[in-house]
Amino acid sequence: MILQRKLTLVVATGAIALGAGHYVQEKAGDRATAEPLDMIVSDVVPVAAGPADVAVTPTIIEPPALPGETAPIVKVPAPVTDAPSPERFAAADPATDLVQEAQPMPAPAMAPTPDCTVKMDLLPQPDAMIGLSLLAPCQADQRVVLKHAGLAVTARTSASGALIASLPALTAVADVEVILTGGEKVRASVPMPDFAGVQRFAVQWQDADAFQLHAFENGAGYNQPGHISASYTGTSGESGVVTLLGDATVNLPLLAEVYTFGPAQKTELVLEAEVTKTTCGREILGEAILATGGSVEITDLTLSMPGCEAVGDILVLKNLLQDMTLAIAN
Repeated sequence: MILQRKLTLVVATGAIALGAGHYVQEKAGDRATAEPLDMIVSDVVPVAAGPADVAVTPTIIEPPALPGETAPIVKVPAPVTDAPSPERFAAADPATDLVQEAQPMPAPAMAPTPDCTVKMDLLPQPDAMIGLSLLAPCQADQRVVLKHAGLAVTARTSASGALIASLPALTAVADVEVILTGGEKVRASVPMPDFAGVQRFAVQWQDADAFQLHAFENGAGYNQPGHISASYTGTSGESGVVTLLGDATVNLPLLAEVYTFGPAQKTELVLEAEVTKTTCGREILGEAILATGGSVEITDLTLSMPGCEAVGDILVLKNLLQDMTLAIAN
């Protein structure tokens, strides 16, 4: 009696059946007593396949072994499927990615509010000069106006909002006001210990309405020792000094020239005004300031300029000191 063995399959496919048949055919060539192929294949019980997306665990199939032989092991691969595994979905969850991308960015650090406090200090300097130190952090590279006893000149702050300047004192206690861009004002005062006996004469103007101040001490003539101006200083040894004030590079500059009297016995003051293309045919305006004997006198200056055919000419105003001294006496 021939022993028949059955093959148990988990997945019934034609590939497995043919594989088993091929195995029996190879063995049939070696043994004359092998069973016919159709007898073995007919004992294969088909099993209905599950859904395509169900993962199948490979099963080891043991074909019938001949007496005295060990049955070889045939591994049946699991069916290939394009359906992604649950682990794959878990690794790339679009909802999770969206939540991660939607995480709010940390808020940028807020810049500290700048301190715009304006600070000004005054310091008495030699020769009755006022040392001014200004710090305006929020007024960098800005036009400012310095005012003292009727004198008004422009200046410009640095890139950090700082300003260092000097003004000739016109009073024994110097009150100084600084007007910043936007109209903000700061004030300070300082006593001038060496102001006694100081006499000063100033002329001031705006923009192109320019005046030039000349002082002639002890009967000096032009370009002689004792002739004092912003561009020429005599060498008599007893000369006063003319100081040019103001920054002409700012918008609407306010400029001035201030003469500090020397010990000369006699001084004559002269103002000159050059006829230019910007001043010809109109009036130019200015102010004259005399500080002497502890008082300050301010006089308006109005000068009618000739027509533009006179460009290059110079108008001369004399006897200014005498006229102002009489005005003070009256």
